[in-house]
Amino acid sequence: MNAIDVLFLLLAISFSVNVGGAAGWLAACAGMEWARAVLLGGGAAGTTMALVFAGAAAFR
Repeated sequence: MNAIDVLFLLLAISFSVNVGGAAGWLAACAGMEWARAVLLGGGAAGTTMALVFAGAAAFR
């Protein structure tokens, strides 16, 4: 792995954690139980990570 690949991986992780955290926080504020909000946030983070990596694979 070169430096660009490591930076892209850090960017993808940061982006997906931010999206997942925001989704979980919004779900908790909307009245969802905290356990379900955490699961929803985790699903959003995983989906975002998959979409970022799919976009990178299509670009390369």
